[in-house]
Formats: sequence, structure tokens, C-alpha cells
Amino acid sequence: MKDKNPLSPHIQIYSWHISSLVSISHRIAGIVNILIITLICCWIAYLLLGNNNYEIIFNFFGTYLGKFLIVGSVWSFSFQALSEIRHLFWDLGFGFEIKTSNITGILVIFGSFILTIFFILIKNSLL
Repeated sequence: MKDKNPLSPHIQIYSWHISSLVSISHRIAGIVNILIITLICCWIAYLLLGNNNYEIIFNFFGTYLGKFLIVGSVWSFSFQALSEIRHLFWDLGFGFEIKTSNITGILVIFGSFILTIFFILIKNSLL
């Protein structure tokens, strides 16, 4: 006798959708943002210890790793903010249609990259 129960969707047979990608990325970006905020608080506390520490941090942010950390942080916060706006519209009852959900998911992904480039360009023009 065969079991008539459906198989649960396994990661190898489950087809990915833009909403699931944005949802998982939203959760990961939230965790990363908490770590970034903790790092910023430690950085500020480290700066309170003196001018010498400021030079160490300033030199670190001048390296490729430091610049990557800055750009990654800006992208993470941009992605999280746009995804939260998407969730706000869902809380209001809008955007549950599949087509609208896919469009807003793509807007969140591309918008986060556009915002990151925009903020980095503003930073470079101010210097």
C-alpha cells in the first residue's frame, strides 16, 4: 500500500521564487545589521579611549577590507530598509498578488544596489 501523503518540499526539488529569496535575505540582513550596530558601538567606545585609537580605526577604514565593510554595511541597511517598506505595504493589505510580489521583490534587490551606489557617490563627492 502506497502512502498517499504529499512529500514535503525539499531544497533540491523546491523551485525558488523571488519572494522566498528576498524573505531569507531580509532575515540574514537583519542579523548582519545587528552585528554592524554592535561593531559601531564598540568602535565609538574605542574612539573614546584616545586619539591614537582614532588613527588605528581611520587607517583600517582606508584598507580594502575596511572599504568593503563600509559598502557592505550600506547595502545591508539599504536592503533592510526597502524590504521593511515592502513589509509595511503587506501589513496594510497591499501587494499580495504574485505579480506584485515579484515586482516589489525585484525592486527591493535592485533598489538596494542603486541606493548603495548613490550613498557611496554622495560620500565621495563630499570628500
